[in-house]
Amino acid sequence: MIELWSNLPPALQMLLKGLAVIAVIFPIAGASSLAERKISAAFQGRPGPNRAIPIWFAWVPVIGPLLQKLGVFHLMSDGLKMLFKEDPLPGHVNKPYFILAPILAMIPAFTTVSVVPFGAYFDAAGHAVPLMLANVDVGILAVFAVGSLGVYALIIAGWASNSKYPFLGGVRASAQLISYELSMTLSVLPVFLWVNAPGTAGSLSLARVVEFQSQPGFWGGTWFVFVMPVSAFVFLVSLYAETNRQPFDMPESEADLVGGFHTEYGAFKWSLFFVAEYSHMTVGSAVFTLLFLGGWNPLPWVPLSDVAVWLHLADSPVLLGLLSIAIFLGKVILSIFVFMWVRWTLPRFRYDQVMKIGWQRLLPLAIANLIVYALAIAVIQK
Repeated sequence: MIELWSNLPPALQMLLKGLAVIAVIFPIAGASSLAERKISAAFQGRPGPNRAIPIWFAWVPVIGPLLQKLGVFHLMSDGLKMLFKEDPLPGHVNKPYFILAPILAMIPAFTTVSVVPFGAYFDAAGHAVPLMLANVDVGILAVFAVGSLGVYALIIAGWASNSKYPFLGGVRASAQLISYELSMTLSVLPVFLWVNAPGTAGSLSLARVVEFQSQPGFWGGTWFVFVMPVSAFVFLVSLYAETNRQPFDMPESEADLVGGFHTEYGAFKWSLFFVAEYSHMTVGSAVFTLLFLGGWNPLPWVPLSDVAVWLHLADSPVLLGLLSIAIFLGKVILSIFVFMWVRWTLPRFRYDQVMKIGWQRLLPLAIANLIVYALAIAVIQK
């Protein structure tokens, strides 16, 4: 199978990879929207979506009522509604940029997926081979560089709407991104300082971080969430702010901005913004899993290589790869659940509180954390 893939023309490989990203991200975003409604309903003591069902499924015993109760058909109806609903184009907007904004929102979300490893298998020499679309050595830098471009979609949407509330939402989005991206970047530096010990080849690869958490011994198999809890906390809070999730959803903030940057949008263009939001949330959860939760290793101090030996999968790269993907996706789903848990538990901050948290609390904490770990790592690795 690997040889067959390597023999395909590069253009065909790129086309298949692009289609694979779309085929994975869109269903995950749709499932996340359904999960959010079910989770919020559970927190608030109500049933949530459980009514919609096509007439040809209504007569199917057991399976039909079960899918109806789970709300699966609401997801299908939402997708069809957004696709075929009349797509309004207000007369007062700047039309080219108004149409460009939701498309631009999707590009960073889809691009960052390509550098995020989602599993691994072992070759004949016993070396871990990460499963990813683009195995680049600057993985985390690519995620930060490309992911930060998503804010331009919000700014353009707010400006092109020629309306005060969307414009304020776009301004808030730019200010919030600058405020929290600094803390997010500083929070991951101790991880890569620890991984890139003196005398080793420097790397910003996310797969390298997982390999470091897969080593034998107590410190080798310890996930970074235990070694660097402050870094994990700063990264997670910054991630909530970067993805505009409540309590940091200042660019939308329906309490005072109606809908913020997407107030003038509807139908399919509106849905693209939220597909992009859930995509960023998924990629952010994946990066957090790789950096701090051991990636595809099932438990702390239990690397995937041990599981491969126990289950006799070392010589079955396909099965081992599927197992590693399942472990990784399980952690990502748990992280997404925490995203939703936080949203439906904490009240929204005021805009001045968001700025104060970013500049006066989180950034000094990230700087102090970096200094402490830089000194500690220098002493340990000397």
